[in-house]
Amino acid sequence: MTNQKLSMLAVAASSLVWGACAAADDVPSNDVRLGSESVFYHTSADDLAGPYVPPGVNLKAENLETLYLAYVRRITPHIDVELAVGYPPLAKIKGAGPAMLGSVPYDGQVISSARWIAPTLFVEYKFLSENSAWRPYIGIGVNYTTFYDRDSTAAGNAASGGPTRLSLTASVGPAATAGIAYHISGHWHAYASYSISQVKTDLTADTGGVVRTSNISFGPQVLVISAGYSF
Repeated sequence: MTNQKLSMLAVAASSLVWGACAAADDVPSNDVRLGSESVFYHTSADDLAGPYVPPGVNLKAENLETLYLAYVRRITPHIDVELAVGYPPLAKIKGAGPAMLGSVPYDGQVISSARWIAPTLFVEYKFLSENSAWRPYIGIGVNYTTFYDRDSTAAGNAASGGPTRLSLTASVGPAATAGIAYHISGHWHAYASYSISQVKTDLTADTGGVVRTSNISFGPQVLVISAGYSF
């Protein structure tokens, strides 16, 4: 093979590599998203245990909506890493079980409230090519949830027999998501996803030294509708 042919092959190979790099550089590596987050709880809890507690006293969490925020980093054409958070919502807990505790209404009453911070880190696989307008994706990850502003309501205090302090332990658990991305135009995209995670906590309720406990699994499932800007 002549030197001229070798030179031509080298130039062609360099052009292909440079073209691939340039194409990769044209795809934004960062995405910020903002949207609505609807949380559907599937609460499972041990009956409240402790002094003066009749059998069957339980609780459940109310569904809620909050603001969704996320940062997504493109790793490869098919792999993204997403850090999803939400504005800390006020979660309300209702009594479940007996209609009355003595002369105090219980079942269906809002007995406590708390705010939570729950960042979730996902590794996601995106199907189809980056030129596709629609790209479904799936992901797995880990959720961390911590609770603050824990309050017993007037109804909760009445059911407990006096002012009550609440403690909820932090939770770390697996999470999974499935969704679809739609390229609107330019740097703008729309997203819809449905996620599940494992959130468990130990509840301690202290009413003047009288302590009651329960183990709660919230089982949240989250529907997210959002818009994103890539850069």
